[in-house]
Amino acid sequence: MVYLMPSMDTEEWEMYPSPCFGAEIIEYTSISEDGDDQERDLAVSLDAILPDDLLEKVLSMLPVVSVIRSESVCKRWHDVVHVLRCTLNRMVPQKPWYFMFTCSDEVVSGFAYDPSLLKWYNFDFPCIEKSNWSTSSSAGLVCLMDGDNTNRVFVCNPITKDWKRLADAPGGRSADYSALAISASRKSHGYTVVVARCNQVPGEYYLWELSIILYDSETSEWITPFKEVLHRWRGGEECIICEGVLYYLVYSTGILVNEEHRHRVLIYDLTSRHNHTSLMSMAIPVPCSLTCGRLMNLREKLIMVGGIGKQDRAGIIKGIGIWQLCNKEWHEVSRMPHKFFQGFGEFDDVFASSGADDLIYIQSYGSPALLTFDMSQKLWKWSVKSPMMKRFPLQLFTGFSFVPRLDITS
Repeated sequence: MVYLMPSMDTEEWEMYPSPCFGAEIIEYTSISEDGDDQERDLAVSLDAILPDDLLEKVLSMLPVVSVIRSESVCKRWHDVVHVLRCTLNRMVPQKPWYFMFTCSDEVVSGFAYDPSLLKWYNFDFPCIEKSNWSTSSSAGLVCLMDGDNTNRVFVCNPITKDWKRLADAPGGRSADYSALAISASRKSHGYTVVVARCNQVPGEYYLWELSIILYDSETSEWITPFKEVLHRWRGGEECIICEGVLYYLVYSTGILVNEEHRHRVLIYDLTSRHNHTSLMSMAIPVPCSLTCGRLMNLREKLIMVGGIGKQDRAGIIKGIGIWQLCNKEWHEVSRMPHKFFQGFGEFDDVFASSGADDLIYIQSYGSPALLTFDMSQKLWKWSVKSPMMKRFPLQLFTGFSFVPRLDITS
């Protein structure tokens, strides 16, 4: 007898010998007192004598892919997995996955990379319709914003396919520049979504109006706690929430003597809500001349990955660095070794980069090659080769990371 179990890495079904995970039939014999008579006792199933709480404990230690597959073993296992999904913080923390797809106008489907099992899976991402959508992830949830209509914001769990559309965000359907961030609680499963919008003031080349729009899952409402007109600075598409603070990368629109000061990070305390202090007065300069800056929250620490520009040609990338913000000062964590930088081949001045926990992913838009950096081990490493192939010279790729979890819903 075999059980048919779904495989996430193919469209087919894989056949696994029954039963799985040690639930095998064991036959044993008893010996009579005189030692001459042996009789065969009734077969015993280890799965049958394993209490539900122990079975739940065993399954909770498995990679999330194995937990999903175990649902198909039998009704009892299906029920235990359902308990795991509904119970807070019972599963062992999973390493963040990376979802890679091509940049096109078609419905987005791609491949998800699992660094624990070193495997790529065919993966249909829920909600997302086009590659120009903004994304942000936290504690198993992924927030998505329509690139053509920034009023449309969704929150989903890509593993369980659970999703919902939030109430329309205020402030108009579009903005010159918009950034998205989500912060979810691992304990309460409540979450906060921030949309930062920046629009040029009509008729004023150097004036940009910045609006911070906040959504609270407990109230299911949007508020606009902060607005400011920036002079010679504009917002971009990169922000992140870390320990209740919003960090937002902004760009100079004026002529600067020192190219290293072309980017700054604004800091806004979300708990203060109505704060009338100018954010530009407390902005933090970036550590060097950047061609591209990516912000991420790794274990409640603000991390920036950036392309390092050449001294004489700031728009040309010569390397990639990783920095951590400590007490409003940037400390360099690592620089990408030259052999890895060369491995990307043709590297544009911008690239995709995201991460969670201790893992950072970096991907060139012009290639499906994926590089990882482990913060705890300070280790650079290529992922297993992606199944995505470059089919024509101008084909572009992108992606983002998320933590696979079964026990959080939108």
